[in-house]
Amino acid sequence: MIDAARLVAEGAAHLTVVVADEQTAGQGRHGHSWLSPQGGLYCTFILRLEQPAPIVTLALGLAVQEAVQIPCDLRWPNDVMVGNRKLAGILTSLHDGAVLAGIGVNLTDPGHPEAAWLMGESRDALLERLCEIVPRYIELSTAEILRLFGHGSTYVHGRRVHVEGHGYGTTDGLDESGFLRLQKDDGTRATVYAGGVRPV
Repeated sequence: MIDAARLVAEGAAHLTVVVADEQTAGQGRHGHSWLSPQGGLYCTFILRLEQPAPIVTLALGLAVQEAVQIPCDLRWPNDVMVGNRKLAGILTSLHDGAVLAGIGVNLTDPGHPEAAWLMGESRDALLERLCEIVPRYIELSTAEILRLFGHGSTYVHGRRVHVEGHGYGTTDGLDESGFLRLQKDDGTRATVYAGGVRPV
């Protein structure tokens, strides 16, 4: 995202896309490392829009889900899954009033047992589809993004999960800001603003 941040400072337009062949220091949420070998699609969209970053993250998940053209799930808030394996990830950050929206999709085997990848997919063709699809999703209303994400994800309603920092519970939908509601096993309710969500 370093090149994208520099372009933001130089006044790059909304929907400018920066593409990398590989990332030698790829990063996920909370500073977790991101395996980014050559052959994947790693791109950052510069978005100048009013939607808050959490909602943008959900919208981008929907865009990737459509663009990859295979059945896949959305694990709140930023992972695209094939079964229990991660195919793609999204990372959004704010920089000088713009949202930097990083998308990484595995197109080759990254050598991780929890990873999935798209066999035989052209990076350029996938990027072209994303460039067509992303604008459509980020222009939707917050309410429509929340509705579509709830429909496209098995993690949002009634999924028994373990949430980092919260423990075990059952998911109970999204709030109006796109955060995950959790009915905890101890009978209390919590809103999850961050933390890894894993099925149990």
